[in-house]
Amino acid sequence: MILYPAIDIKNNECVRLKLGQMDQSTIYNRNPTDQAIVFQELGFDWLHIVDLDAAVSSSKINIDTILEIVNKTKMSIQLGGGIRDLKTIEFWLNAGVDSVILGTVAVNKPDLVIEAAKNFTNSISIALDSRDGYISIEGWEKPTNIRVEDLAKKYCDIGIRSIIHTDINRDGILKGLNIDESRSLASSISIPVVVSGGLKSIEDINKLMLPENKIFMGAIMGRALYDKKIDPKEALNLVKNIKKDK
Repeated sequence: MILYPAIDIKNNECVRLKLGQMDQSTIYNRNPTDQAIVFQELGFDWLHIVDLDAAVSSSKINIDTILEIVNKTKMSIQLGGGIRDLKTIEFWLNAGVDSVILGTVAVNKPDLVIEAAKNFTNSISIALDSRDGYISIEGWEKPTNIRVEDLAKKYCDIGIRSIIHTDINRDGILKGLNIDESRSLASSISIPVVVSGGLKSIEDINKLMLPENKIFMGAIMGRALYDKKIDPKEALNLVKNIKKDK
């Protein structure tokens, strides 16, 4: 089980959105690199970064900030937000990002996803962001009539590292993870699933440690960390103790 602290970047600042709404953001750190270093010092091995401006408007305003995080930390990094062509995928992987997250193109350009997975084995993750079981794209602004499981099944057995499943209706409001829906997805496909959206307390981590939830690759932690609703060291120790018991 991997715990991924999240850094969402908007206008070169570390923010958290409420329900994915760009106009409902809270600034938590004006220096995302400093925030990344804090997470590293706490003992996290991975970092989840989303470039919000790139996701919504294809803006390149945050590139230097993200590169600084890559160069000044030792954590493995998965990066998403506005990555919609092979050139950009290759740029970030060459820059030191460990896994590139594809969202909108998983709906609009399936051939690109397949080619990327072939060219960059185990370095491509897919973000499936959903409301009530149906995928939304373009920074969560555009709903579709595509069910999460239907799309996920199309990408099995091509070398995808993981699927990051976010329940948009829970994201950023500390409502608790939608474990049941994510587990249903994970049970229906061969790709490892990372659950995201709404993690609120250590109880969510405890639930993830239950036998039926060991199917998950990991979970993303956002507002609960920033609002100090969860002790990161307690969460990390819980995961480590589970590993020792195996």
